[in-house]
Amino acid sequence: MAAAALLTQTSGAEAAAWGDPAPSCVQYSTSWRYTFVTNTCAASQHVTVEYRDGSTVPCRTAAPGDTVTFPGDGTGDNRVRAVILCATPSA
Repeated sequence: MAAAALLTQTSGAEAAAWGDPAPSCVQYSTSWRYTFVTNTCAASQHVTVEYRDGSTVPCRTAAPGDTVTFPGDGTGDNRVRAVILCATPSA
């Protein structure tokens, strides 16, 4: 697995602008503490994680080959449902 990288972080409000599921070249693994999202796509992906209870976390941008870290399931077993695309941040 590639080293974890946090390239861009945006507000939780932006997470409300999430949309389509991330493409299949964006993969994740989760535990009680962390969720690791790895971008194996040819282009950067701007993503967030959707949780079963509807909680939101800031969007992050992962360049090709990068892994970004989000909170995991937690002690309340709040499972990750999916990785979701976010609106691309403005430059």
